[in-house]
Order: sequence, then structure tokens, then C-alpha cells
Amino acid sequence: MSYTALYRKWRPTAFGDVKGQDHIVRTLRNQITAGRVGHAYLFCGTRGTGKTSIAKIFARAVNCEHPTDGSPCNECEICRGIASGSSMNVVEIDAASNNGVENIRDIREQVQYPPTEGKYRVYIIDEVHMLSTGAFNALLKTLEEPPSYVIFILATTEANKIPVTVLSRCQRYDFKRISMEVLGSRLKELTKAENIQAEDRALMYVAKAADGSMRDALSLLDQCVAFHYGTLLTYDHVLEVLGAVDSTVFSQMFEAIVNGQTTDCIRRLEELVIQGRELGQFVTDFIWYLRNLMILKTTEDAENLLEMSEDNIRQLRGDAEKIQEETLMRYIRVLSELSNQMRYTAQKRVLIEMALIRLTKPQMEHNLDSIIQRISDLESRAEQGAAALSPEAVLQLAAQLGEGRAGNTGEKGSRESSQTKAVPEEPRQVVIPKAQLEDLKKIQKDWTKIIRELGGAIRPAFRETILEPAGENCLCIVFSSEDNYMIGNRKAVLDEIKTYVRERYEKDLDFKARKRDTGERIVTEYVSDEDLKNAIHHIDVVEED
Repeated sequence: MSYTALYRKWRPTAFGDVKGQDHIVRTLRNQITAGRVGHAYLFCGTRGTGKTSIAKIFARAVNCEHPTDGSPCNECEICRGIASGSSMNVVEIDAASNNGVENIRDIREQVQYPPTEGKYRVYIIDEVHMLSTGAFNALLKTLEEPPSYVIFILATTEANKIPVTVLSRCQRYDFKRISMEVLGSRLKELTKAENIQAEDRALMYVAKAADGSMRDALSLLDQCVAFHYGTLLTYDHVLEVLGAVDSTVFSQMFEAIVNGQTTDCIRRLEELVIQGRELGQFVTDFIWYLRNLMILKTTEDAENLLEMSEDNIRQLRGDAEKIQEETLMRYIRVLSELSNQMRYTAQKRVLIEMALIRLTKPQMEHNLDSIIQRISDLESRAEQGAAALSPEAVLQLAAQLGEGRAGNTGEKGSRESSQTKAVPEEPRQVVIPKAQLEDLKKIQKDWTKIIRELGGAIRPAFRETILEPAGENCLCIVFSSEDNYMIGNRKAVLDEIKTYVRERYEKDLDFKARKRDTGERIVTEYVSDEDLKNAIHHIDVVEED
């Protein structure tokens, strides 16, 4: 007997066998049980999610002689005839190869005749979006008012190509992508029934690679089992067959990128090429790895959002602490652009190498997020006591940052700004109580460190802020930008800064925000009233007539 592929052998034969589409199964079973069967259905969803399988189950259920809770018995003569394809009551049409007007006219002629057995004639039109405009128009009238014994089930992966006139005549059911847990559980059931030995980790990776498609999951499993037939299917075997990469490779590549080790990145990529890994899949999986890092850094309940083991989450947390959100978003942007470019080129390796060089050398780009990354690197090096950039490099970085702002303010504004900077501004002295001055100096000293450790939206928005006293136990944050002021003036942000200062400095200070007025002097020297009095006492006073 010839071998039958797993996805064909284990195709659902009853509603109870369908996985991951409970909302659709329940609705259809209720309709059959209550006798409220519609005349036209539209099944929409990605490949391999059960559209055709449910359509065939539904066709048997409405004609079954002994249905059980809305599901076909699969034992009566009608069910067996429909399952074998010998029944004239169920007609399955592939619209990709039968998309003309004459094909629809044949259907219109056939629906005039009632079923020879059972209650309904069911027409299943797969990939219905492939029908021509004329074919859709020919179908409209029959679809709107078919005979009472006719049911149309239209299936498509691209619902956006279906005319509105057809959509309005059908009950629409959207099939979801099947979750990785459901796919993995189903694969475990099938491997046990087929006496296939496989590691759970291997099956879960197959489920992940299937991307929500049950048919893809079974096809990939079939492929992996065939390659390693008769032996235990391990995680490494699956990676080998699918040309995928272990997650530890992503962690090593990520660390090399963060540390700016361009040579190490190129070498690791070369190792993947020698191993025969699929480079397109590597980029896709690496983007997903960075996505998981972003989830860990920006959400509170990340463990429930990430479908992975505790060991992997622990490793991700270690990597997440090495990078800021802005830099991580830059990595994802560069690799996403790379993924789109790789579809249209044969030189995939070259494109990936260029992207890795851009990631490890942000000075090659002049956009805002690369400049932010370079500033972050400078701050980290300053904290660690490393040598700072040369004066020429600092001037170059400042010029690039100025160019980015010039896009918003215009060339004139940039020229005026440079002229303003050329003239040093004389500081003005402001006298405040000694206690307020001590609080101000203490927070001013660590202000850059505070906004960096708070991270999130605070870090980029607070980069050009200054502090000024605002009364007893209160400091005011002065913003130069209107957009940054809108972010920083939120109560939640100010409360976060207040909590941080209270916990780290044991000082209960209030914070408020304001935007610097146009032309306002920002170079201010604060002195305490006590120091001012002492200075006055030591001045020799000369009286003149």
C-alpha cells in the first residue's frame, strides 16, 4: 500500500477532531442541531487552518442520517459516499483552474436538480478569490436565491479580493492561526499514534515553524521523520532538516553586535553558511528573537506573552539588560528592511553582512536612532572610565545631530542656532535658600544618570533638560522642545521620577515641568542666601561723602 502523507491521513473527520477553531465549530454545530442552516458561507483564513476540512465535515453533517450533536456519524451510507468522493450531492471545485463564466454557468444548471439522496447539495468552491469578474457576476443571483436544497461554501485565503456584493450574501467565518500550544499538543498525539519517537522540544520547534498552520506542521513533521526515520527525532535533527538556527546562536550574535564586534559577526554568519542554514530563515528568526527582547523590556507580564521555557526567558533577560529600547528598535528596523530586500536578490549573504556592519557601526548612519545609540555608547564609556571620543569626533557627532534637527527647523533656524552658540552667554546669579541649593546640586550632579536608568520614554525626552529650584522641596524640569515637554509633563512620568529620587536619595522632592520661553536665558548660577551674607560680611565697605 502506498504511503499517505500525515496531513491527509490525519485530516479531521468530525467537528470534535478540529483543533484551534472552536468558535466556528460551535456555531456550525448549533446551526445544524437547531435546523438553522444557511445557504451561503464564506470561510476566510490563512493556509492550513481547516477551511476545506470543516467544509467537508459540514457537508456530511447536513446530509447525515444519524448525526450526533451536529456532527456526522461517518458510518451511514451517505457519509461514506461523501467521504470517498462518490456522492453527487457534494461538489468540490477549484476556482484557480475553473475560474471562467462557463464554469459558473454549469453550476447554475446543476442546482436546478434536487439531491438524489440526503437533504442538500453542497458546492465547495476553494480559492474563490481566483474567479474572474464575470464569473463573480454570474454567481451573484444564484448565490442570493438558491433553491432550498443548495448550500454554497466559499473558501479563500484572500478575503480582500472578494467583491462586496458576494460578501454581503454570505455568512463570513474568519479562521484564526492555530496557537503553538495547540499545534504542539496535536503533534504529540500524532507521533504517539504513529509510534514516532520525538523530543517535546523538537515538536514545539516544528509547531513554531508552522506559523499557525496545522497542515504545514504535519508536512514539516513528515519531512523531519523521513530524514531521521527509525531514530529519536531530536531538536538538533529538526534544525538540521529545516535549515534553522539554535537560539544560542542568536544570543551570541546579539552579544557581538552590542559590543560592536564586526569581525565576530561576520565569522558567525560564515559558520551558518558552511552549515547550510537558510539565511532568510535566520534573519526572520533573529527579528523574532529581538522582538522577544523588546517584549521583556517594555511589558510587565512578559512571561505570559512569550511562549518559551524558563531557561530561555532567563537567557533573554540577561541579553535584555545589555541594551536600551531605542537601540533595540534600531536593530529591528535595520533587519526588517533587510528581510524585505532579501526577497528580490540572490546575494543574501552580502546583504546580511552589510546589515551587520551597519548594526555594529552606528556612525555609518546619520538618522536619529543611530545617533541616540552613539550617545548611549559614549555615556556608558564615560561611566566605565574609558577614553572619550576625540574632539573632532565629538564635533562630527554634534554636526550630525544638528542636521537631524535642521530637517524640522529649516536651514535658517540651523544657521541662527550656530550663530547663537558662537556667542557665550553670561550666567545670571539667583539667590535661593541653602537647603534648596543642596537638593538642587545633589540631583543636578546625577541627573544624566537618573534619566538613563529610568529609561523608557523618559530617556530620549529628557536629554536636553535642565533643573531649577521651584520652592521648598520642589524642583522644576525645563524643556526646550514642545514635543518632549508634552511627554515629560505627564503626572505618571513626574511621579516616577519622584519615586526614584525618594528610593535612591532618601529625599522626598516634588517635580514639575515647564517649557523654556523663546529667548529665555538658560545659563543660571545659583547661590545660597547664607553664602551671600557671608560674602557681604567680608567686603570692606567704604563710605563716601
